[in-house]
Amino acid sequence: MEVRQPRAADWETLRELRLRALADAPDAFASTLQQETAFPEQVWRQRAEGGAASVNFIAYEGGASIGMAAIFAVANTPGRMHLVGMWVDPQHRRRGVAQALVERAVRWAEERQASEVLLWVADHNVPARMLYERVGFQPTGERQPLPSNPVLTESLLRLSLNRSIAGL
Repeated sequence: MEVRQPRAADWETLRELRLRALADAPDAFASTLQQETAFPEQVWRQRAEGGAASVNFIAYEGGASIGMAAIFAVANTPGRMHLVGMWVDPQHRRRGVAQALVERAVRWAEERQASEVLLWVADHNVPARMLYERVGFQPTGERQPLPSNPVLTESLLRLSLNRSIAGL
């Protein structure tokens, strides 16, 4: 298994993976399959290319894309990064793929001198929450309606980068 940052030319792989994620777990993301299916090619190219303040990572096994994560700098809050879009193909779960994606995203944040990484996790997504807590994310106590389905809620977790990360 390999985790790498896509290039702009990899936009179709990123799009296909993201749409698979939204179809598989519609109540795990702030966006919806319907919204993102309508995005033009340029949006996907920009996402794949990333930049100084954001990046996507894709996990591959045997040449197939099997998972993804994105991380971006929070505007107007120096040192704060936000992990989003975490997903692993159901056939590849519980094999270290998600942890490898989190590890790579956190390393990217550390390389940019971030002091913390935040993420929202749907309250019903117990396996994801357990992963995040196992690697050092802590609940902040902040909760909100899930943007894509306000009937559900999500919780904010925080990882301080001023200490070692458990399990990474």
